[in-house]
Amino acid sequence: MPDALTQEAVVQPPVPVNSKPDSKRKTPKYTYDLYDPALYINRELSLLEFNRRVLEEAQDETNPLLERAKFLAIYSSNMDEFFMVRVAGLRQQVAAGVTDTPADGMTPAQQLVAIRKIVRARMKDVHKCYRDIKKKLAEAGVYLHSYEELTPTQQRKADEYFRDEIFPILTPLAFDPGRPFPHISSLSLNLAVIVRNPEDGTELFARIKVPSTLPRLIPVKRIRGDKKTTYRFVWLEDLIAHNLEDLFPGYEIVEKHLFRITRNADMEIEGNEAGDLLETIEANVRRRRFGFVVRLTHEPDLPEHIQQLLSKNLNVGPEDTYVSKNPLGLSGLMSLTKIDRPDLKDPPFQPVLHPRLRKLERNTEIFDAIREGDILLHHPYDSFEPVVDFLKAAARDPNVLAIKQTLYRAGTNSPVVDALMEASENDKQVAALVELKARFDEESNIGWARALERVGVHVIYGFMGLKTHTKICLVVRREDDVIRRYVHLSTGNYNATTAQIYTDLGLFTCRPEFGEDATDLFNLLTGYSKKTSYKKFLVAPLTLRQRFAALIDREIAWAKKGKPARLFFKMNALIDPEFVRQLYRASQAGVQVQLIARSMCSLRPGIPHLSDNIRVISIVGRFLEHSRIYYFHNGGNPDIYLGSADLMPRNLDRRIETLFPIEDPALQQEVINILEISWADNVNARLQLADGSYIRLKPGENEPPRDSQAEFMALAKSR
Repeated sequence: MPDALTQEAVVQPPVPVNSKPDSKRKTPKYTYDLYDPALYINRELSLLEFNRRVLEEAQDETNPLLERAKFLAIYSSNMDEFFMVRVAGLRQQVAAGVTDTPADGMTPAQQLVAIRKIVRARMKDVHKCYRDIKKKLAEAGVYLHSYEELTPTQQRKADEYFRDEIFPILTPLAFDPGRPFPHISSLSLNLAVIVRNPEDGTELFARIKVPSTLPRLIPVKRIRGDKKTTYRFVWLEDLIAHNLEDLFPGYEIVEKHLFRITRNADMEIEGNEAGDLLETIEANVRRRRFGFVVRLTHEPDLPEHIQQLLSKNLNVGPEDTYVSKNPLGLSGLMSLTKIDRPDLKDPPFQPVLHPRLRKLERNTEIFDAIREGDILLHHPYDSFEPVVDFLKAAARDPNVLAIKQTLYRAGTNSPVVDALMEASENDKQVAALVELKARFDEESNIGWARALERVGVHVIYGFMGLKTHTKICLVVRREDDVIRRYVHLSTGNYNATTAQIYTDLGLFTCRPEFGEDATDLFNLLTGYSKKTSYKKFLVAPLTLRQRFAALIDREIAWAKKGKPARLFFKMNALIDPEFVRQLYRASQAGVQVQLIARSMCSLRPGIPHLSDNIRVISIVGRFLEHSRIYYFHNGGNPDIYLGSADLMPRNLDRRIETLFPIEDPALQQEVINILEISWADNVNARLQLADGSYIRLKPGENEPPRDSQAEFMALAKSR
């Protein structure tokens, strides 16, 4: 087992580890201990590698400038969540004395050491990237000023904005023997202020919270030109810092320093809290505000005495304190994507309507189209509108008797929820499972659940011990004295906003067996059911793991017969140890394994005699790759499944998930084309190496560049 205290120790390719040739064979056969920790990449370090790929997009000078700023904002947001959930979870394990290790053999304490080292080193890259973007934005006429860089006229205008818009919101909070240290909320930006009483010279501490309700970048000037608009912004916290005299009249401002904290958001529901799931989730969301601090970030010039004051009162040690030369919380850069500078953004793309859904004169004609044959939508290239239209048609059609739907992340101003409410008001039988445990969407989902209940929708909150992650909608319709069931299944959420930026696949079908499975699944979700077999669906935690393993074993059997054998999976993450071992066995048997894993991958590809038949790529581009596709060659008669599940223990064992087959031969070919085009990407794709690192793929000599997302946009338009 390797010394796992550093990333370098963890990522050394284990070749050969516990392997030896069988000398009795003419062609040596190497054997490996598939439980050897050296054969697995730690999931947390793999996730940090994914975030590095996001940062690379911000560093990539071939991307438009505002897209680079967007990726830097996404990187910052991703790292916030990483600390709130992953680091917080490891901290809790250390505090509880947990010494159990995952498949890679790293203890929680060892993982924390490795994470801190990587994060500190990467902050230098972030700083360099931000400075480069800021400089080039200024050259293009978009200025991110400090207060001192403003002209006197601009400073007066900014000061007026402070007095009119900012000052009334601010609340200075003193810390002295009569007033306790103020609560610091997670991800809030704060000013630590030292003021001096001129009467006796005593110095006092106060904290100012930078309001999150105001724009982080305050516009101070905008000039519309014939070809482009020039923008000048000042950071909100900088404007506040230069007007502190208004907040402490009669006191001298001695020091002012910015800091930011990140709190634990990894809230787990205990079994003894199970009285009422809605109330429990609400209580957990409130408790999240008071989670322990997992990260303190401050400016480089923070004096030792203020750092000690913050550390003591926030209970955070030097190992979890980080120094940043950038504006703290670079997720604020996301607001720049709203400015009117199309020359600094990706060319706009308008999703297209699927050809078979393009000329529907009546809402109910969507049911006619589905009866003609299954329809596959590839978002965001295909518009999400048909999904909304499907629900609207069901809500208004007098022949529709019932609608059943799962909602995991519906977003704000959801047309999907509006359609369900309209259906209930039109006396349809409507049932909605609103998953309250969807992390960081709890409050939104609680609001939707209550709104749906108010109009008479039967709302189910999910199961105490399982998240409901499956994406499915069932519409029951009476047609000529026959009941027909229409089903929509998806790899992504019923969220009209993210459907424009996530790549996902959705299927419309009225195949009877799909309708029967959907009915059985909803009976499990809304009532009591011990049914464990489904005709078409693979359902976690009931049948998915076992059936999926059997499909891989079948491919191994083909290879052992000397027949072509191939597994081609596209997913968000592969970290389940059992399936990593099974894919190693498949590779050893001669199965060609192609994996597109966007974020985490615990498997080490390319190890001789173990995983040399496995190739792993990750695609990070304009759209977030979110679809899950599982292809099994099966001797030329392929099985193809789509769904909501990644190959992760939580998806397979602790969530209700669904994989569904694509049975129409034409649609099977569509899915295969999606896989093949994605695999050919040499612009957005990175190749994973055995040590867990990634290298960016580039076109070879006389090879054209292949940007899979650009090709999918072109294909959609050509239709």
